[in-house]
Amino acid sequence: MWWFYALLSAFFAALTAILAKIGVADVPSNLATAIRTIVILVLAWAIVFARGEYKSFGAVSKHGLLFLVLSGIATGCSWIFYFKALQIGKVSQVAPVDKLSVALTIILSAIFLHEALTWKTAIGAGLIITGTLVLILK
Repeated sequence: MWWFYALLSAFFAALTAILAKIGVADVPSNLATAIRTIVILVLAWAIVFARGEYKSFGAVSKHGLLFLVLSGIATGCSWIFYFKALQIGKVSQVAPVDKLSVALTIILSAIFLHEALTWKTAIGAGLIITGTLVLILK
């Protein structure tokens, strides 16, 4: 079932790009990111409380917490730069270039997590990188 959730994620990511492009038109990009973050914060905590998952908070290790905080910082930086790019660029170019993160994730997962890099995965990453270069280079 992982692929079902991944497809939902892709759909909502696409919808996010369109809605964000419209929303950021008359709003400073950092303010737009902050507003979006508040919505996500409220939504995520509402789900945690509704499912009773807040009870597990004390079981989170310092190691896990550290890496979740670092992930949060990386997410925040990603969103700030993404909204700035959306504000000044075309969504049809910004969103695909942003998805270069897929190829970078494949490479970094092989380096840091020692995940196997299959030929299919390597070719897919290479095609993403090639597509990104096509969009960026004139």
